[in-house]
Amino acid sequence: MLRKNNFMLRALKQASKAYGADEVPVGAVIVDSKTNQVIAQAYNLTIKNSDPLSHAEITAIRKAAKSRGSPYLSECDLYVTLEPCPMCAYAISLAKIRRLYFGAFDKKTGGVENGPRIFSNSCAHHKPEIYGGIMEKEAKEMLQNFFRELRDKDRST
Repeated sequence: MLRKNNFMLRALKQASKAYGADEVPVGAVIVDSKTNQVIAQAYNLTIKNSDPLSHAEITAIRKAAKSRGSPYLSECDLYVTLEPCPMCAYAISLAKIRRLYFGAFDKKTGGVENGPRIFSNSCAHHKPEIYGGIMEKEAKEMLQNFFRELRDKDRST
């Protein structure tokens, strides 16, 4: 479990970068499961890129696929600080990610354990092993602080 926490700590550091850039603080890390080497990491960039697809998971998958020269990441594990949304969950399925580890559960817009549960749907071509709640407290607190500060800014203007 220690190694998984180390990778989730790296994802939390990526989320912290998003927080500092006024992006929703979600971070993702993709690890080669055979070598335990990080091959890609990313954080949300939807505001900076003016791109609703620039979620941490999508960006990390793109980087990993490019580094591997293949759209399939079947020997890779994804660590992300928040339960992936339906779009990201489907991208994880298409990339054939081996294992998905996520931090906080997302009751509102999640697509794995909540909402449409993409991997339980027949449209999912591949279902990774799924482990939720890894360092959930830390991930949840960062998100709650971000949205609290955002609401406070909105009230003051």
